[in-house]
Amino acid sequence: MSYDYAKYLRKGKLPHIWCAGCTYGIILKSLIRAIDGIGWAKDDIALVSGIGCASRLPGYVDFNTLHTTHGRSIGFATGVKLANPKLNVIALGGDGDMTAIGGNHFIHACRRNIDLTIFVFNNNIYGMTGAQYSPTTPKGAWATTSPYGMAENTFEITSLAIGSGASFVARTTAYHVAHCEKMMKEAFQHKGTSVVEIINACPTGFGRKNKFKTPASMLTWMKDSAVNIERAKNMSPEELVGKYTIGVLHKVDKPEYIETYDTTVGLKK
Repeated sequence: MSYDYAKYLRKGKLPHIWCAGCTYGIILKSLIRAIDGIGWAKDDIALVSGIGCASRLPGYVDFNTLHTTHGRSIGFATGVKLANPKLNVIALGGDGDMTAIGGNHFIHACRRNIDLTIFVFNNNIYGMTGAQYSPTTPKGAWATTSPYGMAENTFEITSLAIGSGASFVARTTAYHVAHCEKMMKEAFQHKGTSVVEIINACPTGFGRKNKFKTPASMLTWMKDSAVNIERAKNMSPEELVGKYTIGVLHKVDKPEYIETYDTTVGLKK
């Protein structure tokens, strides 16, 4: 049975600008199904993005949307949530947008535990602006700014989020479409800062220069490299080399920023 996405799309904004083989369309469809599945009204959603391939997504959906400046999606999203706490606020962007120029906003949103859902689309590259390396480009990988191989160590986004204080942290991939939808739903329903890293593919900027000959080979890599968190608990460190875990990696209950703000600053006793 086919799924009707049309009621959530701005048809006048199509066709999209993503390259052939890009997995952002897969993530867009998972996002729509997750929102539809939990029953949020379109007017009760604010979807905020920065700059980059991932950040073009809000233009295609019929929600309250903000396409803001580079790296500033979480700053704008924080303001939206403070101004109208009843809104379901989602901030999204690529690995560079969120953890390079936007890295300071990212860690402080996690520290505050404000009730935002943050999706980091991790394709290991700056896809839109010229295939420069990002904070998640694997060591040794090619990029236009690392033509002899990436020399720097990489961020692990989920560890960064947990260490900064986010109360819900998960990882999924664009290949695992049902799992991606499930992680999104769980993130939406959690009270506090929820971070979901979504591993995806940039065949144009990253794949073809890093031994992935086709977009399908990048999907196969996601399939073969992902290990469910429960299965990973029974695997040795040697077995996990070259793998990454998917699922809910961290979930705790702790005070949410907006709910405690007035009392903290003395406006409410």
